[in-house]
Amino acid sequence: MLGFEFKKAPPTVYVIEYHDGKVIRAGSGLSFWYFSPIVSIVDVPLSSIDVPFAFHEVTADYQEITLQGQLTYRITNPEHITQLIDFTVKGNGDYTSDPQPQELLAQRLVNAVQVAARAVVQMFTLPQILADSDTVLSQMLLRVKSLDTISMLGIEILALSIVNIKPTPEMSRALEAEAREGLQRKADQAIYARRNAAVEEERRIKESELNTEIAVQTKQRQIRETKMAADIAVEEQRTMLIDTQVENDRKNADSRAYALQASLKPLEGADWRTLLALAAKGGDPRFAMSLAFQEMAENANKIGQLNISPELLQALCSTK
Repeated sequence: MLGFEFKKAPPTVYVIEYHDGKVIRAGSGLSFWYFSPIVSIVDVPLSSIDVPFAFHEVTADYQEITLQGQLTYRITNPEHITQLIDFTVKGNGDYTSDPQPQELLAQRLVNAVQVAARAVVQMFTLPQILADSDTVLSQMLLRVKSLDTISMLGIEILALSIVNIKPTPEMSRALEAEAREGLQRKADQAIYARRNAAVEEERRIKESELNTEIAVQTKQRQIRETKMAADIAVEEQRTMLIDTQVENDRKNADSRAYALQASLKPLEGADWRTLLALAAKGGDPRFAMSLAFQEMAENANKIGQLNISPELLQALCSTK
């Protein structure tokens, strides 16, 4: 309407109104009328902005990698940055410059991140970067914040993240093969350890069985020795008993012999006829007949004929 425009900015946009090179008003979230033919309006976003990046770098061991990540920043000095990048907008809110100021700022920030990433990546080998990406990220963030480009632009780095570190396909396959071989070696070592543990357990079981068998044999030997000692003690007692019995029998025999000798001592030197006569007095007729036959045998030369009847001979031969 006759060149007058109404400007209404959200709180996340810092608005600067210029007239004849002078700042008429400046602030975030302003609402005002302005005469567009003689006034320039600058919109500087104050919200955080994410800038993705992806670039190739070479590690300390001359291996190419691809870094993919994202930088988050916000503008902290909007009046200063407008002196470096054109943020002027048209009446419809579109920026007048080409390329857009956000694109130009994003490209400068990506270049700064790439410079920092190159310096950091060249300090590590490929396995180190893949194994410890957090260290690489922290070093990159420190270097980005310390760059003069960042402080000159009047912005603040809120965050830096690396979403992917990717080596070349050939190196990736080589690393996968090496890792696979390492895992296979660990698996083999686990199998060997399990086998060794099984062998050791079997050895302990065998040793326990042998110790048990030795203990059983020792106990059985002790039982046999105890039994043998008992048998020896019994035999010794039996020997002592036999010796005692023999000694007693000998003493009994000596006693009977002494008694017989004492009873026969009065008959020493006696004539046999006298002994037979004494025996005949005992009432046994055979002694008398024996004595008679003895007498006849001594006087056989005086006997002409001797008749012995069968009855007499049977009586002499009879034991009764």
